[in-house]
Amino acid sequence: MIRILVSREPIDPAAEMAALEQGGAVATFTGLVRADDGVATLELEHYPGATEAALTRLAEDATARWPLAAATIVHRVGPMTAGERIVFVGTCSAHRQAALEACAFLIDRLKTDAPFWKRETVGEKTRWVEARAADDDAAARWR
Repeated sequence: MIRILVSREPIDPAAEMAALEQGGAVATFTGLVRADDGVATLELEHYPGATEAALTRLAEDATARWPLAAATIVHRVGPMTAGERIVFVGTCSAHRQAALEACAFLIDRLKTDAPFWKRETVGEKTRWVEARAADDDAAARWR
């Protein structure tokens, strides 16, 4: 089972995790909006349809690489403040190593392969967030 959701609504990790619990091992990652450098708000934009398709391809790639019973990616869009949940990634497999590796794969690849655009507000200034070399390095280990 693959579940992909891109939404402006808050993420409920407990509900998402419960839906994944099909036996064996469940691995999850929940990302929060950081307040680095005085960021007051973070706004994510995306291209509807294309974003969901890209996330689905990532989940399909994960289920082809590891024996997963389920994979979930839930990503927020719109304006958010520090501490709000921005992403939930979860995997379920009969074995913990597969669940853990697939979860790491999904979050590493999501950071570089999913079409999201981030804009931060610091004070009264707004700036687009540039891609980070560390994210490219993390994704490269899975290619």
